[in-house]
Amino acid sequence: MAEVIKTATRDAYGKALVELGEKNKNVVVLDADLAAATKTGAFKKAFPERFFDTGIAESNMMSLAGGLATTGFTVFASTFAMFAAGRAFEQVRNTIGYPHLNVKIGATHAGISVGEDGASHQCCEDIALMRSIPGMVIINPADDIEARAAVFAAAEHEGPVYMRFGRLAVPRVFDENYKFEIGKAVTLKEGTDVTIIATGLMVNEAIEAAKTLEAEGISVELINMHTIKPLDNEAVIKAAKKTGCIVTAEEHNIIGGLGSAVAEVVAEECPVPVVRVGVNDEFGKSGPAVELLHLYGLDAENIVKKAKLAISKK
Repeated sequence: MAEVIKTATRDAYGKALVELGEKNKNVVVLDADLAAATKTGAFKKAFPERFFDTGIAESNMMSLAGGLATTGFTVFASTFAMFAAGRAFEQVRNTIGYPHLNVKIGATHAGISVGEDGASHQCCEDIALMRSIPGMVIINPADDIEARAAVFAAAEHEGPVYMRFGRLAVPRVFDENYKFEIGKAVTLKEGTDVTIIATGLMVNEAIEAAKTLEAEGISVELINMHTIKPLDNEAVIKAAKKTGCIVTAEEHNIIGGLGSAVAEVVAEECPVPVVRVGVNDEFGKSGPAVELLHLYGLDAENIVKKAKLAISKK
């Protein structure tokens, strides 16, 4: 049996920044006193003259990032998702989003899988917040390969990008030949009975759920929606028409995230049952990451359950 490679997407983010920095001298990186955790410390070591630690002042960091972007730099600003999207929301909206500046936000430690850091740091609202900012691109990679590709795609994109990275090591889904495109979903498996649309670490759980469902004779259409904004509406509509029901899976509040985005498209274009797997409008709690994911139903077992529920609603 082939070895299962597990890597945290935040680790891939740090390595990708160094690789990008070697190729693009216009890239600068900012961090809010969390370089060891966000993995931007690798960029600091490689390019100290292009790294700026703003201290525990995330709002100020976002304003600084916007200012640097106006002078022509491609800026990557990094901190925990709770602080990037939550504490600094006003500055992200007004200083980066409103003037549509070339700032890429590397938000690490997102979701319940932050684990023992507890509810104060487990940000399950960041996608909802960033979706509300006009022109903001939101990318939530499934594994280290996709995370690396996302960094390079974000650097090429003109305008603000919010990238969501995790603390927990997750299995590799893709190989080195994987091609990433902002706004273009990836169909991992074709089926006819139910569609599962997953993002982030829930992609691997969806893959395992699909195996269980297929073993029971249920045909699954499986989609990796790595870009939540702009959403691949065409892929959603096509899947809705093909299978007649959809399950979304995300490590985020079911309000305002992937599930909401998919439901909005389906309601307008092709009404079918949509069942959401995610955090059910509640705060997290402290505990081991894997145990918390199971506690909140962010696992293959719950996806299987919800898939059968979606099919029953057709």
